Amino acid sequence: MEQILIPILIVILTAIVVIILDLTGQIRIRRFFTNYKCQDSNSRAEFPIMCEVECNPITESSELPDPEALNCRIKLTRQKEADCAFDAFTVQIGGIIRTPSDMHYTTLQVILTDVTDESYDAKPVHSRVKQWQSQDSPTFCYSADLGKIPKQVTTLSDWTSVAQLHVDWLMFPHKGKRNLQCTTSILSQRNGQVLACAKCSFNYDNQDLGYIDLQENVQRTKNLAVALAFAVSAADRKLYNCEIEIIKSWARNNLDYAQASDKDRRKLEKALNKTVAFFSNGNQLDAYKICKEIVEIVPLAERYDILDLCLHVVQANGVAAAEEIDLIKNFAEWLEVDMNRFRDMVEKILPVDMHEARDQEVILGVSADMSKEKTRQQLNREYNKWNSRVTNPDPAIQRQADQMLNLIAEARARSECVT
Repeated sequence: MEQILIPILIVILTAIVVIILDLTGQIRIRRFFTNYKCQDSNSRAEFPIMCEVECNPITESSELPDPEALNCRIKLTRQKEADCAFDAFTVQIGGIIRTPSDMHYTTLQVILTDVTDESYDAKPVHSRVKQWQSQDSPTFCYSADLGKIPKQVTTLSDWTSVAQLHVDWLMFPHKGKRNLQCTTSILSQRNGQVLACAKCSFNYDNQDLGYIDLQENVQRTKNLAVALAFAVSAADRKLYNCEIEIIKSWARNNLDYAQASDKDRRKLEKALNKTVAFFSNGNQLDAYKICKEIVEIVPLAERYDILDLCLHVVQANGVAAAEEIDLIKNFAEWLEVDMNRFRDMVEKILPVDMHEARDQEVILGVSADMSKEKTRQQLNREYNKWNSRVTNPDPAIQRQADQMLNLIAEARARSECVT
């Protein structure tokens, strides 16, 4: 009996060992995938699609992955790091992975594409973070070291999270509801060969302007900037040639003039001349509406560039007319810029002796609706600033400081007279 039982026992023990080793392999691969270490990938070449599996977007699915192929899916999750919370696309995979050998070193690669406008017009998702940019391109390409996959054929029977892509890393082509495609690949670290690949599609509502939106908005803003600059030039009902040339030169430098064809250059010159004629005939634009459109479509920095252009238009003929200053002051308010920074710009480009009328709000930062105490504090700040410049070695700065101190003294006297 013992002679019969011993071989049977050996067979049973062998089977148990095989099962344990197989389970150990599953556990190890899950640890590799879950505790991955991020690093830059040197292998970013284009790769063929070996297998594709579509999955439900962003939503939980009770369906298990297809065991005969690599599968991927995306879940939108809320993550926390220290005291910060952020949205992330959690990439999950499941199914089969085949490698050339046991204990083969592998790399995970994830690429996102916007396919809202169908695959024939697919556009890449860009990365705001240089670490996750493709070589010589802003295209998003995430990679992570998966380490050694223990078995030549490994099957993940359930979904396994392999990456968390911070949404704020990403820049999509357009704002709004987007249909995105995720391509997840397992690469050999040895030669960059694609060992397994899967695709899935999902929807995401992008609340920020996309990179194509921004490009289009910047071009639109430059056109609107030219219109505002001409409005400033015409504010005193005189369009001086020196002002017109400054605006035309700015337009040529900012509207891709150097790269344009001869035909496009002629179109630009014709458009500029038509604009000059429009204002020369006494016509006006709705500058408030233009400024509000600019606020909606471009960041703050571009708005300061517009004000800089307008101030240089005023500077061109050496006299800052009261109508021009009033209009630019309105632009600054409508464009929602910091008024102290705007005043600094005025100070540098339009010295006080260039002003036809001395607007205290623009020059000193004092307005009629300020309380007496706030007026006193503001004038004291201006006094301290300009008093420190009266000994500047530059005679022009000394002269401006003397003029400003005289204006401050006049403003103080007027303030004291107000009951």
